[in-house]
Amino acid sequence: MHSHAIIHRLRCNADVFDALCRGVGHDQARWKPSDDEWSFVEVLNHLADEEVEDFRARVDLTLHRPGEPWTPIDPARWVKDRQYAKRDISESLERFLSRRNRSARWLEALEAPDWSRTGDHPVRGPMSAGELLTSWLAHDYHHIRQLNRLHRQYLHECLSAHPSDYAGEW
Repeated sequence: MHSHAIIHRLRCNADVFDALCRGVGHDQARWKPSDDEWSFVEVLNHLADEEVEDFRARVDLTLHRPGEPWTPIDPARWVKDRQYAKRDISESLERFLSRRNRSARWLEALEAPDWSRTGDHPVRGPMSAGELLTSWLAHDYHHIRQLNRLHRQYLHECLSAHPSDYAGEW
C-alpha cells in the first residue's frame, strides 16, 4: 500500500475543497438542486464532521485499540440534527480545512502503522486500517465530484439561461 501517496493526496485535496468553496456566496451556499440533495454548506459540514468522527477516529481505533467498538455514526441524520444548512459557508470551510490539516499532520506522524490491522465496522464487519485510509481518500473524490456538479447545476439553473454544450459533454 502506498500510504504516503494517499496521505499526500488527502493534504492536497484540502486545496481542492478550498478552491471549490471559497467565494461561494450565501445564496449559492444554501442552494440545492432538489430537497433530497445537499447544498455546498451541507457538504462542507459533512466533510468536517466525517474528518473527526468517522475517518480519523476509526483509523486511530483500528491502529491503536483494535478491540474497541467503533462509535456509531449517522452522517445523513447529522445534516438536519446539526443544522448544517444554517451555518456560514466561510466558517464551515475554515472548520473543515483546520480539521483536515490536523488529520494530515496526525497521519504523517504515525510511526510504522500496520495498515493490515482490522477493526469491526458495526454494519460491514472487519475493515482494515488500510481500507479506511483508502476509503477516506475515495470519500474526498466523491464529494469533489458532488461540489463540481453543484457548481455546474447552479450555473444552469441560477446564473445563465444560455446553453453550455460548447464546453463539451458533462
